[in-house]
Amino acid sequence: MIHQYVSNGYHIVLDVNSGCVHVLDETAYRVIPVVEDALAQKIEDIEKITAYAAEKLGEDAGAADGLQLRETVEEILALKDEGMLYTEDVYEKYIGEFKNRQTVVKALCLHIAHDCNLACKYCFAEEGEYHGRRALMSFEVGKKALDFLVANSGSRVNLEVDFFGGEPLMNWQVVKDLVAYGRSLEEAHHKKFRFTLTTNGMLLDDEVLDFANKEMANIVLSIDGRKEIHDLMRPRRGGQGSYDEVVPKYKKVAESRNQMNYYVRGTFTRNNLDFTEDVKHLADEGFEQISVEPVVAPDTEDYALREEDIPAILAEYDKLALEYIRRKKQGKGFNFFHFMIDLEGGPCVAKRLSGCGSGTEYLAVTPWGDFYPCHQFVGQEAFLMGNVDEGIVRTDIRDTFKECNVYAKDKCKDCFAKFYCSGGCAANAYNFSGSINGSYDLGCELQRKRVECAIMIKAALADEEK
Repeated sequence: MIHQYVSNGYHIVLDVNSGCVHVLDETAYRVIPVVEDALAQKIEDIEKITAYAAEKLGEDAGAADGLQLRETVEEILALKDEGMLYTEDVYEKYIGEFKNRQTVVKALCLHIAHDCNLACKYCFAEEGEYHGRRALMSFEVGKKALDFLVANSGSRVNLEVDFFGGEPLMNWQVVKDLVAYGRSLEEAHHKKFRFTLTTNGMLLDDEVLDFANKEMANIVLSIDGRKEIHDLMRPRRGGQGSYDEVVPKYKKVAESRNQMNYYVRGTFTRNNLDFTEDVKHLADEGFEQISVEPVVAPDTEDYALREEDIPAILAEYDKLALEYIRRKKQGKGFNFFHFMIDLEGGPCVAKRLSGCGSGTEYLAVTPWGDFYPCHQFVGQEAFLMGNVDEGIVRTDIRDTFKECNVYAKDKCKDCFAKFYCSGGCAANAYNFSGSINGSYDLGCELQRKRVECAIMIKAALADEEK
């Protein structure tokens, strides 16, 4: 399976199953699908394939004469023999074993606070309430959650815990106490906790930052970009903006962490389809780790992205990719989360097939100790899996999520991006299709574009290094 596209003047071919990327001249780009078609018809002799290509392409063969066309066919077949083109899918036969794998829990999203001091318009958590009531997690509940993680992590050493909300800094003392408790478990159980924090910044101060810099492996800082965009979508409960208060604090976080191990995370909506300007704004403010992601919302909301917006959004990603390259070449680069693709190693097979591991390796814990497959399912009672006192009692939910993979999703099977997005978000699929094995079509369209842009960026920067 191959995927071909032209971006920024580069003729790119992705061999989906091997992950190999080829940047070609126009002739080779045109010949590659014809050779694939010839091989499918059992035409294997080089001379016959060359003749077939000449007949099929005609004038589209470009400036290549017969000898050049033959050399191009030879080079393409050599790539095939080296396992870099037209490779077979080696993962599908692994899927039965994968679905029956023994799972261990390796990460928890602790909803340390179902409460928030902002009133973000697009918040899936309903200002921290998650379809329920406001609440703060007690130390006792959090302690049981960490005990559960240790007990159910098997031989895995590295464990991850994200302090999430609502706004976790509204329950800061319990965060600190749980970090201390987690550290107390490490040596005795041969575990290592990686704590992370997601915050809106309103309660961020020097004491929080000092502690976070000692104990938090990563900090996610919520900001939507330009002041007018941020204040429109992320106001305080009284309607006042929050931009001016959080930006100076975020700059201090970024510099105190040497521009590493954090990122500013924004959301773009129909109000800012020109989101490149928001990314540029954040970069100009000195942030080097940036994520601005599309809002996920029903089309009943005026800020929701709609199908008719897709062409504008795709064009905007192209625009952002060119700006990304320009700044990198000028030595003023930044990292953009959705353009960060590892084309050499990439994620392990399990990650390629099933993504985040929600409902199996990754669970969300509410303030009162209930387990859900992830933070986006919290409050949907059909997905309540158990609690910190009894453990996982709905093993059927876990088993359903174990079978969630790119081969269980009809729209993933023939998608070139499947091993990069790993089937996408199960919650988005469920909310838009009614099944975790369905798809969120608008999100899929944007994901494919981001993958194309990310690969083109690699090609452009590699070209610069020659």
